[in-house]
Amino acid sequence: MTRQNISTGSKWEPLIGYSRAVRIGSSIQISGTTAPGSNAYEQTVGILEIMKDVLTEAGASLNDVIKTRIYLTNIDDWESVGKAHGEVFGEVRPATVILEVSRLIDPALFVEIEAEAIVQ
Repeated sequence: MTRQNISTGSKWEPLIGYSRAVRIGSSIQISGTTAPGSNAYEQTVGILEIMKDVLTEAGASLNDVIKTRIYLTNIDDWESVGKAHGEVFGEVRPATVILEVSRLIDPALFVEIEAEAIVQ
């Protein structure tokens, strides 16, 4: 099967040696993704926008997402993050998990999300 590596030009991708997403066959794996913003809701909106663009480049859409993993530095942000997630995935309803972590790679980041999609 053909492998398609997708990059968004993030400074972390070449430094760490990873792709924003990888598509092999009908499967697309999206790496943990972050975005700037003054609060967890804004960051989540930005993350999901990046994911939408990555999926488009991979020949897919948000409707193809089957699972998301949401990492929060403060679990009390779950409602605002869930609101943003629901605005995008309300009808898709992928499997998901929300976890609290002690910190992310940058202290200004409150949310990181990874996703899996299968193109039908």
